[in-house]
Parts: sequence; C-alpha cells; structure tokens
Amino acid sequence: MKPRCIASLLAILSLLLLLTGFSSSSFGAGIEDKGVREPVLAGTWYSANPEKLRGQITEFLSKADAEPVRGEVIGLVVPHAGYMYSGQVAAFGYKHLQGTNFKRVILIGPSHHVGFKGIAVDLQSGYRTPLGTTPVDKDFASELLGASSQIRWLPDAFTREHSLEIQVPFLQSVLKEFSIVPVLMQESDDVTCATLAEVLSKTIKKKQGKTLILASTDLSHFHSGDKAKLLDHHFIEGLRAFDPKGLLRSMSRGECEACGGGPTVAALLAARDLGAGQAIVLRYANSGDVTGDYKRVVGYLSAAFVRREE
Repeated sequence: MKPRCIASLLAILSLLLLLTGFSSSSFGAGIEDKGVREPVLAGTWYSANPEKLRGQITEFLSKADAEPVRGEVIGLVVPHAGYMYSGQVAAFGYKHLQGTNFKRVILIGPSHHVGFKGIAVDLQSGYRTPLGTTPVDKDFASELLGASSQIRWLPDAFTREHSLEIQVPFLQSVLKEFSIVPVLMQESDDVTCATLAEVLSKTIKKKQGKTLILASTDLSHFHSGDKAKLLDHHFIEGLRAFDPKGLLRSMSRGECEACGGGPTVAALLAARDLGAGQAIVLRYANSGDVTGDYKRVVGYLSAAFVRREE
C-alpha cells in the first residue's frame, strides 16, 4: 500500500475514534507515566507562597478545637472549596491526623470538569503544591486498575480537578512521609459506589502501611442559608446513621445535595468493611458563616469514620 494511502487510512481512523468518543486516555492501564501534576489552584484557591500557605493552615488547625474522637479513625469526609471559605471546616477533620502514622491516603473526589463512566485512578508520579511534592502510590493505583473493568486511568480528568488538589497541602501539613492514591467518580449510583468500596477494602487489606480513606465533598449549593441548613441536615443525619443506601436514596430524591455524594458513600462502605462502625460529625458550616451573606451559600462538612474502641 502506498504511503499516501496509509496516511489517509490513519487520518480516517483517527477521525472515527474521535467521533466515537475514544482517545488515548480511554485505555487507562496502557498509558505511561505523565510525570508530576502541577498545581492549578495555587495563587487563587490557596496561597502560592509556601510560608503564607503554611501559616494559614497552621492557624486553621490551631482553631480546630474539637474533642478527640474515641476510637481509630479509618476515614474522613472534608470539603473542597477555597481555603477562605471551607479551610476552617476542613481543619476539624485534618486535626485528627496530627500525630498519626498514616502512610497512604486514598483521595476520592467528584469529577467537576470531565464526564466519564465508572471510576478514574491517577497514575501520575506525584502531586506538587507550594509545600512540596507528594508521591502517588502507583503500585496501589495499578492494582486498582487491574481489579475491575470499571476502573481506568483517564489523565484528562485529573488535570484541572480541584476536589483532590485542595486536600494535598493540608495532608502535607499534618502527615510526614506518605503517598496518595487519587480517585475520581462521575456517577453516584449504588453499583459504582459498591465496586469502588469493595476494590479499595480488598486492596487495603493486602497492602502494608496504614491507609486512610478520604472523601472530598461540598454539600448543598447556592440556596438560602435556611434552605441549605435543611438540606444539609438530611445529609448529616444519613451520615450519622451510617446508612449508605439511605444516603444515596435521600440524594436521589433531592432531600439533600452533595457534589461528592458518591465518593462519600464509597468511602463509608469501604471504611465499614475495614471495621468502622460510626460516623462522627466534627464540624458543619456554610459559606455565609464566613462572608455574612446568606442569600446563596454552599454547605461544608468535616466528619470521621471511626472504629469503636472495644
């Protein structure tokens, strides 16, 4: 076949792949490492100056005066807005990681910019912030990719995603040597949540090193302060009841809202399989509590999944 014919066929094939929604990122496990993920929020959602950022987080943690939880923390739920708005609420969760020896953190968040089916896992080598670079546990991530056909590496999904990046400077401030496993979900159905939870709990049980499961979510969006509190109360009660099915049902009915509802349910299911028996709400607030404007607010929550003491 002549070179010109080959080039034409390749061009047609590329067009067909584009039109049918396939790309190189659709074949996750076969893609090579793309290197360190650079921060996209530094200088906007949090300070790009290392000293200012470290000082802001230290101040948040110093004001998080919640009582210690009784039992072992298996997982956390924390918000993912700019630090000005949700940083103090997040600190009530991260406060409970100080002095712990977690070596791995599974970061589960919602995808805000890229739509996809199933679950995405990041195989980049690390996440950089003004406080340094945290490595990705590629061995753990690769095992997740091989455990289910629903789990893929979709590099584009992680490029601009804030729900995971916003957590890394806090983790760098409260933990010492640790790695992360970035995970994104687009769908919040019970099958997807259960699949991720099962794969996570099985893999965690096999791996050495203490692992934390962290769900990233904000709650209701752009309602009045009173309406937000009502909606968020339903979410909080579902969480406290340790009832993942009930929580999914409440969200599907519109009784509550959470952009990271799926990640929260998946984290709850995995934490339960790992021995957690209760969810403790550490702090709730909304953006109006910071700005004083309660016309259109966003709800924020910190909570812990805890294995009770015997």
